[in-house]
Amino acid sequence: MKLGAVFPQAEFSRVDPDELITFVQRLEDAGYDHVLVYDHVLGADSNARVDWDGFYDHRDPFLEPLMLFAFLARECGLGFVTDVLVLPQRQTALVAKQVATLDLLAPGRLRLGVGIGWNHVEYDALGVDFRKRAARIEEQIGLMRRLWTEPAISHSGPTDTIDAAGIEPRPLQSIPIWLGTATAPRALARVGRLADGWLPMPQVQPGAGFEDAWETVRAAATDTGRDPDSIGLEGHVRLQAGSTRTRDRVERWRDVGASAVALNPLRDDAPWPDGHLELLLRAAEQLG
Repeated sequence: MKLGAVFPQAEFSRVDPDELITFVQRLEDAGYDHVLVYDHVLGADSNARVDWDGFYDHRDPFLEPLMLFAFLARECGLGFVTDVLVLPQRQTALVAKQVATLDLLAPGRLRLGVGIGWNHVEYDALGVDFRKRAARIEEQIGLMRRLWTEPAISHSGPTDTIDAAGIEPRPLQSIPIWLGTATAPRALARVGRLADGWLPMPQVQPGAGFEDAWETVRAAATDTGRDPDSIGLEGHVRLQAGSTRTRDRVERWRDVGASAVALNPLRDDAPWPDGHLELLLRAAEQLG
């Protein structure tokens, strides 16, 4: 089972390029396989919205994941996972081009995790209808795969139109697309029908909603003629200083068939970067 580290988006206190490089190199030396990066383009001003209850607001820092990966790719050998890129609020062809370029610069190291997001303020600012995001992501997934594999395509759908055009250069291998969701039945069915793997949200855990959700994913795959065993699974474990449960929680994901597990140092009041790094390095040591 591969070990991933969640980059502490929303909790880094400064952008020092050398610190970022040291951070990922230390993770690689400790045995981590990949780094996962969250995504937000904009944060809503919670001061102007008295009823705001989103996970993040305008004060939380977020680096753009694909640009961050391009910067880090020459400095480490880790794999890169977007967890998750809010795909529907972006232009499909542009994302396909960016991802193809990144895959050519860091061959075989990118896993594109995508999701529909929750921040309507962000969608409004980027000019995309928040209400249509679920239908849009389904169209986008198939369209990107065609752009990566065909010299030129024509497509006319509800949200995207391409008239006899293509991207060049195209990636040399298939780029896996994983979906991040909670446990809504329609979202889980989408994973089974369309995705190469599932990134459950952190609250979805073995014994806490996972089993029924995973069965829904697998049933949807079977119903559409796909092999359910071909769908990857990455679990999620939050780290806490002094916790003795990390190994047990990782092993529970292994026991339910996860091919990877992400260790998350966020929300433990750890200082950037040393506190986050200490949590991740200690966890790797405990896991051997």
